[in-house]
Amino acid sequence: MEHLVFVFGTLKEGFPNFGVNRGTRVPGEFKTCAAYPLYLVGERHSPWLIEAPDTGLRVTGQVFRVDGETLDAMDRLERVAEHDGYRRKLLQLEEVGSSSLVSAYAYLKPLKQLVRSEVRIGPLGEYLHAHAALYRARAV
Repeated sequence: MEHLVFVFGTLKEGFPNFGVNRGTRVPGEFKTCAAYPLYLVGERHSPWLIEAPDTGLRVTGQVFRVDGETLDAMDRLERVAEHDGYRRKLLQLEEVGSSSLVSAYAYLKPLKQLVRSEVRIGPLGEYLHAHAALYRARAV
């Protein structure tokens, strides 16, 4: 079964965790229909899209078609089974330059997990290579 996943941070093409993303990119750029806060958080500068719709900015990212195995690998990377992990949620997206709407999964952090003093940068409208240069992978 195929799934659509909206990636806005390290899983984007050309970014640090793209190796986990074995999906096929849907052409174009996509933006969340609702505004969300996107922050770089903690010493690792991890990109957190906070589950707080209608705050922050509309966030730009990429959409990928992924199979179940790839979705499971993304879930493991994003630690969805852990109490402090991301939560996979369906979001409404708009294709940039078009009026096409798409529903896709995205990995969001619950607002209750955010400690404001840990925010390093943001809110952001887009995670860029300059932000990825600050990112540090989780120690294994």
